[in-house]
Amino acid sequence: MSTTSDKPTILIVGAGLGGLMLGALLEKSDVPYLIFERASAVKPLGSAMSIGPTLLPIFEQLGIYDEFLTIGKYLTRLVGYKETLVPLKPLDLSPVEEFTGYGQYIVARPKLYDLILKQVPPHKIHFGHRVLNITEKDDKVAIHLSNSNTFEGDIIVGADGAYSAVRQRMYEQLKAEGLLPKSDQEDLPFSCTCLVGQTKVLDPEEFPIVAEPQCHFNNLYGDDKPFTWHTFNTAQGTLCWMVLHHLSRKTSKAAMEQRFRHSENSEWGDYPAQTMCEETRNFPIQLLDGKKRTLGDLYDQTPKEFISKVMLEEKVFTTWHYRRYVLMGDACHKLNPAGGHGAVTAMHDAIALANLFYAMPAKTGKDITKIFEEYQKERLPAVTESFNNSQQLAKTAGRGIVGAIILYLTTLIPAWLWRIAMAKTIRFRPQVGFLPAIVVKGSVAPVVSVSEQRARAVFEKQQQVAASV
Repeated sequence: MSTTSDKPTILIVGAGLGGLMLGALLEKSDVPYLIFERASAVKPLGSAMSIGPTLLPIFEQLGIYDEFLTIGKYLTRLVGYKETLVPLKPLDLSPVEEFTGYGQYIVARPKLYDLILKQVPPHKIHFGHRVLNITEKDDKVAIHLSNSNTFEGDIIVGADGAYSAVRQRMYEQLKAEGLLPKSDQEDLPFSCTCLVGQTKVLDPEEFPIVAEPQCHFNNLYGDDKPFTWHTFNTAQGTLCWMVLHHLSRKTSKAAMEQRFRHSENSEWGDYPAQTMCEETRNFPIQLLDGKKRTLGDLYDQTPKEFISKVMLEEKVFTTWHYRRYVLMGDACHKLNPAGGHGAVTAMHDAIALANLFYAMPAKTGKDITKIFEEYQKERLPAVTESFNNSQQLAKTAGRGIVGAIILYLTTLIPAWLWRIAMAKTIRFRPQVGFLPAIVVKGSVAPVVSVSEQRARAVFEKQQQVAASV
């Protein structure tokens, strides 16, 4: 039977949802790890996320499913409105439960973050220290922190976001050796900026929608302006909101140049966020209470620290790993976060990597390269599908002629075709192979995960050995 000393030590850079999920899974597999986060406390960007069958089996394996249900709001349909508040045909999400045995939920992003953070022992996360350098020596890799501490391990995981420092260092080495593809040297493109926030707990007498037992996810489309905006109620009695500004290519380039002069990540400061609030505060919203309301009514109920303005980059990088470096989440594939695509794919990356780290036969460079290749081979098709789906969502939300046509066709889609489209979105429902398997539910079988099979084979063999002792 293998011991902890036989397993690789994993150094995870970045304590976002993906990095935390990897830590939570490694904690269950007895693979040694540490997490390093430059921020003293992570601010979970975004207001809320849609979580459903693609992650709920793993929540069951981790023993957090029941607690998740207490922080999530059950979601059965999406409702669109024109700017005049004329309703469009709702999109029915109820087939999801038939297909998988799980429902779909809206959860406030900070609540989800805290739930996963609780699965990682505090002493295994180092907050508030920037990674200054990464070095390799004698089949080991080391990270050097801003507090002068150094930590050594076998593998570096870059889970540090769209502007990943790990990716930057890895790509510098590849470029020096003439191995970095041209596409990986290009800037991250983006086509819209996003203003997001979450109100304080609201009085149900004034805002009856917050007392509704199910989530009302309302999408509004500007008639003659390059904006779409969304509202949704949470289990905590708050309202989350999101405003998308769809940019021209020229505006995107100018905004990118401005961002690089003022920031090291995709979030702007307080002033640009407040400026966008003022620009959009008169946009109408539908809260189903018969009252005339605008986004400004929600802005006035939202603490300033809960408001963020970010840009939504989109790119799938070609190179995900090199020697003892491997990337995950936004560091190797940045998706439009509509519907939580980015966070879900990052957590799926974590599941695949946790399976492969657990099943590694040895810690040699050859073994590491092999599992990294298997990781990218398994994850790339799902990531590409999510990327294409997010592009489609972006076109639907966009206020150009293409978006108008797609939106029109979406409202006319027959039920049978919508069911087929829905079934495609829930095919990837991975589990980890080193924990008791959750029985597959529903009428649509999940895609087979090779990493899960590998880990399951090792787990069952170890169980047999333990039983025979």
